[in-house]
Amino acid sequence: MKSWIRALRPHQWLKNLLVFIPLLAAHQFFNGAMIAGALLAYCLFCLAASGGYLINDLLDLEHDRRHPTKRHRPLAAGRLPLRSAVVSAILLSGIAVSLSVALLPPLFSVALVCYFLLSIAYSRFLKRMMGVDTIVLAGLYTVRIIAGAFACGLVPTFWILAFSMFLFLSLALVKRYAELLDARSNGMRERAGGRGYFPSDLEIIANLGASSGYLSVLVLALYIQDARTVQIYRTHELIWLACPILLFWISRVWLIAHRGLMHEDPVLFAVTDKVSLLAGGMFAAVFILAILF
Repeated sequence: MKSWIRALRPHQWLKNLLVFIPLLAAHQFFNGAMIAGALLAYCLFCLAASGGYLINDLLDLEHDRRHPTKRHRPLAAGRLPLRSAVVSAILLSGIAVSLSVALLPPLFSVALVCYFLLSIAYSRFLKRMMGVDTIVLAGLYTVRIIAGAFACGLVPTFWILAFSMFLFLSLALVKRYAELLDARSNGMRERAGGRGYFPSDLEIIANLGASSGYLSVLVLALYIQDARTVQIYRTHELIWLACPILLFWISRVWLIAHRGLMHEDPVLFAVTDKVSLLAGGMFAAVFILAILF
């Protein structure tokens, strides 16, 4: 049972909390129908994601067995039968899609299927393509937000899409940076296994990633002066306080990665790191104050 739980990677389900962002951004905090839709969307994404993780492990079986840490994964270590993993992956993804078609708006089902297919394509070959891999990773995060909007009957706004794409591209580049830094510290000079980068690419990846993160702050700053923002918030000027908070957090994430201390997915890091949680709470508080006062 422990091996099955580990293979389904429930800790990765934290990423699926992104489906609630459109609900919060629309200030529908007490809309029962929308909350129910977002909760169901979250559960279905967890099912689909676990099915995708099983398929990913099956596709990367030989590479994982040669990896210093991934060789301990249940499938790579031989603790789970491969046939059962195939059946489980089909069942999990099939149930997720079937329930989405039956219970949620059609556009959510389209977004869920796109997410699943894109994640499989990423595992199969896109992650080996330089530049494409990080953009696809950012897209997978953003698709969760789009799907969350569709589940609640909302339309994703230009601002939330632009902000998400730049921020998640920065975090995807953090992930690559951490992998390459580890490879360089181990004396590697050739292309990193299963990726399209060399350890010598570290500096340019850091530049691209930090720039992308700061662009998300620029999008937020421009959003403050949007005509609809002025209508929604009583004191929209207060949102300016969110910009230095986000600048601090992005800078901190990249400094931690530069020091070789980023040992997990940056999104998972964000929801488990105390300083990140505090920054997130302050960020949310700014918007609440802007609504109330």
